[in-house]
Amino acid sequence: MALLKDKVAIITGASSGVGRAATMLFAGEGASVVLVARRSDRLERLVADVEELGGRAIAVTGDVTEETTHRSAVDAAQQTFGGLHIALNNAGVVGTMKPLAEITPQQWSEVLDVNLTAAFLGARAQIPAMLEYAKGALAFTGSFVGNSVGLPGMTAYAAAKAGLMGLVRSIAADYGAAGIRANVLMPGGIATDMAGDAAQRDWAAGLHAMKRIAQPEEIAQAALFLLSDMASFVTGSALWADGGNAAVKL
Repeated sequence: MALLKDKVAIITGASSGVGRAATMLFAGEGASVVLVARRSDRLERLVADVEELGGRAIAVTGDVTEETTHRSAVDAAQQTFGGLHIALNNAGVVGTMKPLAEITPQQWSEVLDVNLTAAFLGARAQIPAMLEYAKGALAFTGSFVGNSVGLPGMTAYAAAKAGLMGLVRSIAADYGAAGIRANVLMPGGIATDMAGDAAQRDWAAGLHAMKRIAQPEEIAQAALFLLSDMASFVTGSALWADGGNAAVKL
């Protein structure tokens, strides 16, 4: 049986990378998907790809740092597909890469807004819809950066990704008894646009015990576990899908 049969999912940052891979995987596992990103052309192509495979999808174009985007996504889930059961809050940005003392307050805020505040706004809109079923699951895409290691020039990104653990632990405490689960997915390096050029990817591969970085589909599979009933007793936790990156730190 499909792992997400009859489920309705929201995926943010859906237009590329892990978000796109998760869209195709979740739809293939039976979910109806609401896709959120800023690039409407990519979203529409992705909707067409899902429908071509016999799935159901709808696009919501918007900025995840704006509360109205998340409200629109939840409304679309309820009005088009009849409800909301799971959400992958995946949107992220590295931002300006400079040593801490060279980062402006605006640059700091821009990174935290996309990587952490948007996760709060997503959860704030999604949880009430899930409570209608007394069951739901949220996953947030974190990073090994800020959780198992600090990297030069990535202070704001590290702080934001580390903050996701506090967010999911609090959601678990607030809503666990109401049937809502929340977890952070902790990838290592991933072969997406954020991974840089070939030299940067080779350098990143050396940080991992497996001596390679992940394909987006591999991270999407970990997200599928967290959001499916296979993880029914998992909440407030981190799932390391990092190719052994955290395991081999000195």
